[in-house]
Amino acid sequence: MVASPALVTPASRDHGSESLGAKLRHLRTARELTIAQLAEQAGVSSGLISQIERGNSNPSIKTLQRLRAALGVNLWEFLDDRASTASGDASAPEASKFVRRKADRPRIIVGATRLVKELLSPRNDRNLRFMFISLPPGGESEDVIIGQGEKGGLVVQGQVRLTVGSEDSDLAEGDSFQFPSSIAHKLSNPYEHPAQVIWIMSVVDSHI
Repeated sequence: MVASPALVTPASRDHGSESLGAKLRHLRTARELTIAQLAEQAGVSSGLISQIERGNSNPSIKTLQRLRAALGVNLWEFLDDRASTASGDASAPEASKFVRRKADRPRIIVGATRLVKELLSPRNDRNLRFMFISLPPGGESEDVIIGQGEKGGLVVQGQVRLTVGSEDSDLAEGDSFQFPSSIAHKLSNPYEHPAQVIWIMSVVDSHI
């Protein structure tokens, strides 16, 4: 089934959507792929790729997984501007291999509910990923990646609802959680105020 796009109106378009679109276009053209060819290889529609490249769509993580697999890149390297510039930046500090500065966080707005994910772990950490997730009221994770490994997190602001399998848990600031990522799961914010979560994943697939 072809993934449907989450459209971004001109008023809501932001730098994150535009930079992701520019990165996708760069990776596609560097491989001399047309939009139609990439769409066929990734199993998504040409229209969706066109919207992402123009900054008019917030793709789901599953859509990004399909695109990164077709392009042969790591998911976060796909999103990380440092990946294409760090090797040529002689002024980059040595600590950059172990530290991610706030200004360098790859940031993506996911899906129709505009859930925001910011990568916190350094790009070269292949065994662990942790990120900052901001959920607006009514926001929820869509098309989460199911597979080997563990996931966990800490609620740092507001309230969220965690669904793991058939079990729902309402979590408040300071509550934490952990579960096998092989179980279907969802994170949502059915409340009136924004929420923020530190999300942690052990990585079995180095392409995630």
